[in-house]
Amino acid sequence: MSCSRRHFMAGMSAGALIMMTGAARANTRSLATTLAHSQTIDGVRFGMLHDETACIGCTACMDACREVNQVPEGVSRLEIIRSGPIGTFPDAEYHFFRKSCQHCDNAPCVHVCPTGASHIRKEDGIVDVDPDLCVGCMYCLAACPYQVRFINPVTKVADKCDFCRKTNLAAGKEPACVESCPTKALVFGNLDDPDSPIAKRLVKETTYRYKQALGTSPKMYRVPKGEITS
Repeated sequence: MSCSRRHFMAGMSAGALIMMTGAARANTRSLATTLAHSQTIDGVRFGMLHDETACIGCTACMDACREVNQVPEGVSRLEIIRSGPIGTFPDAEYHFFRKSCQHCDNAPCVHVCPTGASHIRKEDGIVDVDPDLCVGCMYCLAACPYQVRFINPVTKVADKCDFCRKTNLAAGKEPACVESCPTKALVFGNLDDPDSPIAKRLVKETTYRYKQALGTSPKMYRVPKGEITS
């Protein structure tokens, strides 16, 4: 990939970004239908469950993610957002919300990518970025309704959570955030395997998916703490 190609595509994005992403947001449902019929996943469809009733907001997952995946300072693949308090001292409680890639089955970031760098892996359903194809145009950053993508200041390409595909998963481990959680608030596995721990939890427990009404079909499930507002 030459520098001239990257600069050309990035320069084009300045004028086309608003028009392109605006159309993507307006046509999310129709594009999602197209994507669903154009891509298949072979046997494994990885997803994650965040149990908000068990999360204590310790941010061990954030630290593990940064260390294992060598995420540069100033950007983050994973954030735990605290809201509250709910109630009064000494009975006040806080709510902890995980902000990271939702690994949508119908991902807007994939729809708008002009080079095919953003894609859904057929092997496991992970929404991934091919750094050799990414030109840094930032279309995907604007299209993502969860605002979880960023331009890596070192590699200069789009970056985000990939479930530790190149690190822990490649070594036969679970994602770093899952392994580091002291309260076991995170569960990872194959959503299409009824015997997997995550599939069993989803059958038994009440869960929700953030901004599900957009038609993105996120593979990040959440056990709610308190009232569901999204």
